[in-house]
Amino acid sequence: MDSAAVERFEAGRGRLASLAYRLLGSAADAEDAVQDAFLRWQAADRERIEVPEAWLTKVVTHLCLDRLRSAQARHERAAGAWLPEPLLEGDPMLGPADTFEQRESVSLAVLTLMERLSPVERAVYVLREAFSYGHAEIARILDITESASQQHVHRARTRIAAERRRGSEEVDPASARRVVEEFLAAAASGRTERLVTLLTDDVTAVSDGAGRARRLLRFTTRERVASYVRAGFRPTPAKRRLAGGSPTFHVALVNGSPAVLAVVGDRVVGAVAFEVGDGRVASLCGIAAADRLARLNEAWRQHGSDAPVVAAW
Repeated sequence: MDSAAVERFEAGRGRLASLAYRLLGSAADAEDAVQDAFLRWQAADRERIEVPEAWLTKVVTHLCLDRLRSAQARHERAAGAWLPEPLLEGDPMLGPADTFEQRESVSLAVLTLMERLSPVERAVYVLREAFSYGHAEIARILDITESASQQHVHRARTRIAAERRRGSEEVDPASARRVVEEFLAAAASGRTERLVTLLTDDVTAVSDGAGRARRLLRFTTRERVASYVRAGFRPTPAKRRLAGGSPTFHVALVNGSPAVLAVVGDRVVGAVAFEVGDGRVASLCGIAAADRLARLNEAWRQHGSDAPVVAAW
C-alpha cells in the first residue's frame, strides 16, 4: 500500500475508533474492528472507491454488527456480567462531543442501555445521534430503507428515554462534581444517613463485584444503595490485599460523567461513575475488572494524578 493510502486511512482512524467504541462498548474490541477495516482497505481496489470515508464507515459498522451478532458476544452479554469499558476524559476514542446528544451517546449509562437494542437499532442510533448522519446515508451504510432507518431510530430513542434515570437536561459539570465529592466524603466517613439524602428516590446501582462476580450486582432503593456503597468504602485488610495496597480516591470525568477512581500507586483499581440530577445521585456504575480498566489506566498514567479527595483509607 502506498503512503498516501495509509495516510488517508490514518486521518480517519480516530473517527472510526469512536464509532466502533460506541457500537461495541469496548475500546479493545473497537481497536480490533478498526484494524480489521485497515486490512480490508489494504486489500481493496481503492481506485473504485469514490468516497473513502463513506466506504470505511460502512466497513467498520458492519464489522461491529458482525461482532454484536456473534455467538460469543451474545453469550458474554447475555450472561449478565457485561459493562461498558470506561474511558478517561480526553481520550480520543470518546469522539465528537459538540452537542448534548453526542456527549449523551457515549455515557456509560446510555452505552449500557444500548445493550437492550437490536444490533441494527444500535447502529442507527449511534450513526444518527453521535455522528449526525442523515437517514439516506444511514440507509446506504446499513443496506436498509430510509423509512426503516427512521423507525429504528425512533424505537431506539423511545426505549432509551424510557429507561433513563434522569431527565434530558444537561447537568453542570462543576455542580455534578460537588455532589460526587460530598457523596464520597459521606461514604468514607460512614455517614449512611447522609448518603441516603444524596440519592434520588429511584436511584440504581450496578457493579461487577470488584471484577469477580459472575453476574452484575444490582441495587435499588436509597437505603440498599447507601448500604452497598458504605460497605464498599469500608476499609478492611482483605480489601487492601485485593487492591494491592491502600488506595487513594480521586474525582475525575469518565465518559463525560463524574467518577470516583480508586488508585494504588499509579494504577486505577476501580472506577465508580455517577449520574447526577437535581443535585442528587441518580445512578452509580462500579467497574473493577482489570481488563475493563486497561485503557483508562494508560490514560491515567499519562494524565498524571490530581490531589486525591480521600488520601487515607
